[in-house]
Amino acid sequence: MPIKLILESLIFASTKPLNEKELQSLFTEDSTPNLTEIQTALHELANDYENRVLELKCVASGYRFQIRPIYAPWLVKLLAEKPAKYSRALLETLAIIAYRQPVTRGDIEDIRGVAVSSSIIQTLIERDWIRAIGQKEVAGRPNLYATTPQFLDYFNLQTLNDLPALQIIPNLDITDANVSQLLQEKRENETT
Repeated sequence: MPIKLILESLIFASTKPLNEKELQSLFTEDSTPNLTEIQTALHELANDYENRVLELKCVASGYRFQIRPIYAPWLVKLLAEKPAKYSRALLETLAIIAYRQPVTRGDIEDIRGVAVSSSIIQTLIERDWIRAIGQKEVAGRPNLYATTPQFLDYFNLQTLNDLPALQIIPNLDITDANVSQLLQEKRENETT
């Protein structure tokens, strides 16, 4: 059976993105392709879907099939549940972490100019968009927060370099209307 068809079935059946090594490990011992063969087959598979409703998307943690964003207006009507609504404070906090990581809660508060609610940090941790990656070597040893691969996957990014360019707003050191807009659009298009 062609590698490309096996990869297609594995990616379709998976509930999470699969990277090349994970895909390779799912083959039987006597038919395991090398990574170059897998990469070639994935490239061919992406080309096969080039003019289709679905696309093979490479995100931070691997490959997945998803519906192209241009079809979101119709899919929104199909979905019974409304996407979760997030407050401006949560989106600003997430943007600060994404652009300035690793940061402490105190760093976020200094940038925003207001206290960060524990529930905001907890929500971001529960969504698996951020995690504590260590502690800052200062008095009190506050947690340092950074984004996760799930954050990148959720926002269709491969790396943090794929984040939109930051536009500094006067008197506000980090918050960017484009970042808030990107996050807002993603929430509204949670159809993929």
